[in-house]
Amino acid sequence: MSTHQLPEESTLGGSVRPAGARSSNRRGSPTSTHASALGSGFLGIGVAIIAALQSMLGIALFMSRAGDYPTLLPVVGAWLLLMVTFLGLTITISATGERLPDWLYFFFLAALGAVVWLDFVAIAPLQNVGTYATASISAGFVLLIIVTLRAQWEVLLATGALAVAFIVAILTTTPLTPTTLPAQMVVVALAVGPGLTGVLLVSGFERMLKRELDRVLVQSTVTAPRLAVGMLASEELARLDQDAEELLESVATGTAPLPLPPALAARASGLATELRLHLIEGRRETWLFHAVTESEHLGPRVTVSDPAALAGLLDSTQRDALLAAIWLLASDPASGAPPRLIDVALGPLSSPDPDSASEQQETIIPLVLSVAGVKRNRVDPGVWEALDRVGRYSDSTANGRFRIELDCSVENPVDAARPS
Repeated sequence: MSTHQLPEESTLGGSVRPAGARSSNRRGSPTSTHASALGSGFLGIGVAIIAALQSMLGIALFMSRAGDYPTLLPVVGAWLLLMVTFLGLTITISATGERLPDWLYFFFLAALGAVVWLDFVAIAPLQNVGTYATASISAGFVLLIIVTLRAQWEVLLATGALAVAFIVAILTTTPLTPTTLPAQMVVVALAVGPGLTGVLLVSGFERMLKRELDRVLVQSTVTAPRLAVGMLASEELARLDQDAEELLESVATGTAPLPLPPALAARASGLATELRLHLIEGRRETWLFHAVTESEHLGPRVTVSDPAALAGLLDSTQRDALLAAIWLLASDPASGAPPRLIDVALGPLSSPDPDSASEQQETIIPLVLSVAGVKRNRVDPGVWEALDRVGRYSDSTANGRFRIELDCSVENPVDAARPS
């Protein structure tokens, strides 16, 4: 008879799972994926078109000044190498699914370096880099192709190397006078500007994408039951359930001896303890708690105080509107402004009116939003529209904090449980 093998994981401590298995402690945050893979391909197409248009302009500029060059061989070679590199890299990236391996990245940089060198060799006898640089400037625009495929620091490093090459070439070949200096400054800006702009563009796009993914993740909590475990605990519960089933099956089939050996008994006790802890957590954590704690945007900015779990009594419309208002209030302030910190407090419930003749009384939940770091006239108008759907509200300012008090009308949970 085969003996039962203990799982290679401690439910209360560290985990060592078989190779290839999913870790139960993985956080399901929207930023755990490679966000740049979502939609950045369209950015890549756009910057490739920009690079192609600028290259056409550069070729036209070169042809208009071709008669000034002592020899055309180096600059023609630079343009041919640039076009081959641009087209070859574009086709390769399209064929490989928008991936740029290290070997191709270094080959691309070496080819661009050769383009810049050949262009500078052709310009050196003319002693004016700012006026005659063409292929070397286009190399800076072609560098845009990799902004969505490589790390930002790699693009910045390549852009910095290009800037150094231009500065060295200008200092060694071009007499700097009040007449020639402006052209040299402009050509350096044209060469390094695309790389810097591309990095800023992609960085902003990824930041926006992560924010939207976080918003979608948080939005899914609106339909949760009044009291439930969060999304991040679902995988852990699934693991505990699977481990418990394996243990019970081993006992039922006889693969685990009875009475249980100490190691297996300790394992069963640990599973029971963790399951009880999760059940206790599920009885005091509402959708609002999970929406805040599981959000990378709201988590550091919002604090929820709801000891009676009253947020769970709000209907789906009120939940959605409250979450939208909190999200707008927690939006990033202008540069240099203090960060916005929000305290959300629910309760306590007021006593029902004994003189009311209504058979089914509605419950009024007091809710307070206290915001630091924002003035009333800086609040997004969408906040007021959202709060209208939550309940009646009033606002005030005191002690440097903007305060919004709401009375949320919800169905009495006792009445909701009665059969119709």
